[in-house]
Amino acid sequence: MNIKELNTKELESLCSSIRERILDVVSKNGGHLSSTLGATELIVAMHKVFDSKKDPFIFDVSHQAYAHKLLTGRWNKFSSLRQFDGICGYTKPSESEDDYFVAGHSSTSISLGVGAAKAIALKGEQDSRVPVVMIGDGSMTAGMVYEALNELGDRKYPVVIILNDNEMSIAKPIGALSRMLSSAMASPFYQRFKKTTENFVDNFGESAHYIAKRMEESLKLITPGILFEEMGIDYIGPIDGHNMESLIEILKKAKALKKPVIVHCQTLKGKGYEIAEGKEEKWHGVGPFDLSDGSSSKKSANKSATQIYTESLMHLAKNNEKIVGATAAMPSGTGLDVLMETFPDRFWDVAIAEQHAVTSMSALAKEGFKPFCTIYSTFIQRGFDQIIHDTCLMDLPVVFALDRAGIVGEDGETHQGVFDISFLRAIPNMTLFAPRDEKSFHQAMAFAAGYNHPCSLRYPRGSFIQTDLPESTPFKLGLSQLVRSNDSDILFIGYGNGVGRAYETAQLMDEEVSILDLRFVKPLDKEMLREMAKKHKKWFIYSDSSKAGGVGSAILEFLADEKLTNIELISFEYEDEFITHGNTKLVEESLGILPEQLVKKVQATILT
Repeated sequence: MNIKELNTKELESLCSSIRERILDVVSKNGGHLSSTLGATELIVAMHKVFDSKKDPFIFDVSHQAYAHKLLTGRWNKFSSLRQFDGICGYTKPSESEDDYFVAGHSSTSISLGVGAAKAIALKGEQDSRVPVVMIGDGSMTAGMVYEALNELGDRKYPVVIILNDNEMSIAKPIGALSRMLSSAMASPFYQRFKKTTENFVDNFGESAHYIAKRMEESLKLITPGILFEEMGIDYIGPIDGHNMESLIEILKKAKALKKPVIVHCQTLKGKGYEIAEGKEEKWHGVGPFDLSDGSSSKKSANKSATQIYTESLMHLAKNNEKIVGATAAMPSGTGLDVLMETFPDRFWDVAIAEQHAVTSMSALAKEGFKPFCTIYSTFIQRGFDQIIHDTCLMDLPVVFALDRAGIVGEDGETHQGVFDISFLRAIPNMTLFAPRDEKSFHQAMAFAAGYNHPCSLRYPRGSFIQTDLPESTPFKLGLSQLVRSNDSDILFIGYGNGVGRAYETAQLMDEEVSILDLRFVKPLDKEMLREMAKKHKKWFIYSDSSKAGGVGSAILEFLADEKLTNIELISFEYEDEFITHGNTKLVEESLGILPEQLVKKVQATILT
């Protein structure tokens, strides 16, 4: 199929086929749904007008790019979407030459477009290549977007930015007028007229400039594009993002402008699947579901760590009016939506703005409040500078609650929560701790609420690994809990959900082992570790985190400082590589960290 040769009706039929394919696969595999259904016509029109083999196709976040994958040789492979060894749920250049860049975090696309445009200019390829960027209205809430637009408006590199607006709705009369004006503003006649007028008024001084500017602005105020025009970027829209004929016409004109232009397209989330149409957040990313009624196909028997966090924070907030909190565009994912509904003046979704979340919560801490900054592990790295500069430097008591710590499964490399211990541990004044189960989570939250310094606790996606270890005791700064003790030479040290993994491994062992719930990786329980060094000479570390700079590294530093050279330490943390996507158990098997695999590694070490 050559999309360039298809007429409008054939393209519309293609869109229907693409939606059917997406629904069929996502209902079985899970994935992003509402936004990618809504963006189908936009992506088909992009491929009709541009060439992904030479024009950089840049998708912000890229969770809405399923149609792009289907149009670029992955129709048959699409059934493996997000599966282990299957195709990724995001764009990935190693998967296809049509994927320009890896994308999984938001608001990077326009910066990439500017960089690509610079390279194209340096190579002298402006006549044959143009970057085309697709960005959602949600991603426009992040400051990085405006940093890129600021330079783009000044430098005037040719970049076509498609703003996929699936939130705003405009009444039909205004929409019709706007479509007419947008088409006119993109036309060669209007652009020539505008340039001629600018040259003409140059000869008549400042007053003529003022009058011409006011006349032009009076037209632009009919559309929301004045902000972009003031930044020096042409604006076209809003236009109907599901009208194929109009989309193709406007994109052709935008491409011909040879300058930066934003094409504002309005789309409907979930388009083509009535159950998911609209703004319901639950259809943004889904697990497997029944296509007939939209019901979930997967039920969890155990309470998730996120649910426990919500319950605990709700209890604390009801009893302490100083407790406040923020999340960055993930209210339901982090469980903070319940708090926002109950205490709308104390809990906020600040949009995709992790840096702002951290700094604003730091100011609240300065004013005597107790902020819980609730962000996924993979996204907290976006606020790293602010944690150093605005929280820890001032030693302010902000709690960083890091959801999705460890392997997150199908979202893959861009979303695995593996680095937070490594980079947070290096920051002065920061305290790091982690619960191992429901009881210890409530205790960890109680400790955090009363702690008067910066701190971070991490917890996994889904449920904690279940154990029958002794009940957790209250958290005290820098103290661990020895949950199983014997005279064995072997000590398993678990951190957070790693305690459960250590327990599962111990259950498969013929030898008796001691198990230490480390609880705090900063500060370490040095007294307990000294005692353990007297009894156990082989230490094994279990933590869902990166080995480089992780829990094992912290303990090795302690051993070096204490000159305890007789301890053999082996860490089962993640190696220095990005972790692929797929079913969590299959990913863990590929990493060699399933309990039955770890038993063999432990036994091999014992025998040497």
